[in-house]
Amino acid sequence: MVKKIFTVFFAVLLLAYIVFSVVYLNFFHTSEETVCQRIEVEIENTLGQNYISANDVISRMKAEKIFPVGKNMKEINTSKIEEKLANNDLIKKAECFKTVGGYVKIKVYQRIPVLRIFSQNGSYYVDNERNVMPVPNNFAAYVPVACGNFNSEYAKKQLYDFANYLQKDKFWDSQIAQIYVFANQDVVLTPVVGNYRIIMGKIEDYKQNLDKLQTFYEKGLNKIGWNRYSTINLKYENQVVCTLTGAALKARSEMSDLTEQ
Repeated sequence: MVKKIFTVFFAVLLLAYIVFSVVYLNFFHTSEETVCQRIEVEIENTLGQNYISANDVISRMKAEKIFPVGKNMKEINTSKIEEKLANNDLIKKAECFKTVGGYVKIKVYQRIPVLRIFSQNGSYYVDNERNVMPVPNNFAAYVPVACGNFNSEYAKKQLYDFANYLQKDKFWDSQIAQIYVFANQDVVLTPVVGNYRIIMGKIEDYKQNLDKLQTFYEKGLNKIGWNRYSTINLKYENQVVCTLTGAALKARSEMSDLTEQ
């Protein structure tokens, strides 16, 4: 009796396997012979704003002769599509795969700019992996701006580290509008608020100099006013050296004249 039950069970199991195999192979064959009718392009939005559109991706695929619509699914090389799209300097990575429904889906990851550069070598961004990336059309990222005399290696190393530090610090992220580098690599900062300039000296000392400046803000400028000085110099160890504005010098002179009278 047990042997008979086992035989029936095995026969049913074998039949189910055969049916599944026939259906699966028939479906797989059909799907591979299916002509791709459409593609779906998804742009991974990492900045709250896309600087690459689905139309940009489609145009590049057509230019590279890898556009899949109209081709049999078995002829579509998803790895090649990923490779060609990733060659775009604005794209970090692309993922491409075929779907059960007979269409192709593509997901594109944008590169993330950290720093905008204006230098004698041109205008570009440095991304979050220290790579130079071109400036997209009709797009401006809200990141620190660096100008002056330096090459791309300085931008990708020293300036990247500094800009990355500013962005990750809650206080400094909203304080600095522009970084200027002189030929001797002295750095001057333009703040978002106020008409003064911050003389940093060499950028390698940025942590201790910014700590010193923050203390000066809290204990000095908050009490005497943000428009009193034209420059704040942080180059000297354990010192903050300030230059009075013309208006402050005039006011002090007039006060001195009154005192003498």
